[in-house]
Amino acid sequence: MVQNFGAPQKTRQAVILFLKGSATPVVMYFDNPQAVYAELKQLMKSPTPVLVEKEPIGPIKKLCFVSTQIAALVLQEEPMQ
Repeated sequence: MVQNFGAPQKTRQAVILFLKGSATPVVMYFDNPQAVYAELKQLMKSPTPVLVEKEPIGPIKKLCFVSTQIAALVLQEEPMQ
């Protein structure tokens, strides 16, 4: 595999959501992934269950879950293809 060190590579960020009871993580793309990550991180700290509904960009059109079901949250940067 050849890498081009001269030109900067375009990247995008994804919010990866791990839910309790789910075997696989949910990968979501947003226009402002940092804001969504910060919002979900804040909801994780709250002991009160909150119904969360998100409309990401990409193959997942709408996702709904309860905030207390969030096991982990990741903000990942990946190269664009």
